Amino acid sequence: MADHAHNLRAQAGAGRPFGVITRGTTGYNRLRRSDRWTRYHPEISSYLRGVSSPLAVDVGYGASFTTTVEWARWLRRVNPHTRVVGLEIDPSRVLPPRDGVRFELGGFELAGYRPNLVRAFNVLRQYDVDQVDMVWAEVCSRLAPGGYFIEGTCDEIGRRAAWVLLDENGPQTLTLAWDPFDVSSPSDVAERLPKKLIHLNKDGEKIHALLAAADSTWSRAAGWAPHGPRVRWRKAQEMLIDEGVPLIPQRRRVRDNLFTVRWDAVAPEQN
Repeated sequence: MADHAHNLRAQAGAGRPFGVITRGTTGYNRLRRSDRWTRYHPEISSYLRGVSSPLAVDVGYGASFTTTVEWARWLRRVNPHTRVVGLEIDPSRVLPPRDGVRFELGGFELAGYRPNLVRAFNVLRQYDVDQVDMVWAEVCSRLAPGGYFIEGTCDEIGRRAAWVLLDENGPQTLTLAWDPFDVSSPSDVAERLPKKLIHLNKDGEKIHALLAAADSTWSRAAGWAPHGPRVRWRKAQEMLIDEGVPLIPQRRRVRDNLFTVRWDAVAPEQN
């Protein structure tokens, strides 16, 4: 039988969660790169600290509590009063509360919540691409004032990841992150681009040009390889910035190799 796991279509209906049941695979530390990035993101951290008891909702946490509980620990480093709810559309995956996290039935309608922060990882990757804008709009319309939505994907053990940061006005940035010792060139992460972009990695598209530029500077920074892949990537980033690529500056040294660009630098032309 053909595998249609990447061609699911969300269905909305009164009184039922918005979405479809996905494969639900997960694992310890799978989302650690996004977790670290979120913890130290200056605007997100400042916003969460400014709310007395912020609410974070993890949509489609899968068949295990692990990544949602890990996320809660990271967020409580920012604000120890953060409340975290995991939502799953499959009733059999709804778990008892643990580690200060509640698990409930729900999907992209957010179970009626108006959270300050929403995350959906490895969910839309399994949907039709023509539903991405609809889901983004649905979630962003339900955010608390000033809230954020992180939507992305990663490989099975979290070595390669990419995500979009959205707010009430829609997508704002794209971030790619990877294990410095796992990836031979930045474009290797293309296989984990968010659903909105993964089919656009071809000549003539902005995301393809960005990855090609990153590969080029990585190659030209080869002289720094003896100092390790993190130092080499920092030099490659400096070259990208010098060549006019609109990278958002990193304010601290990070464990992962990553870069963030404004959404308009990669947005599909039809948008």
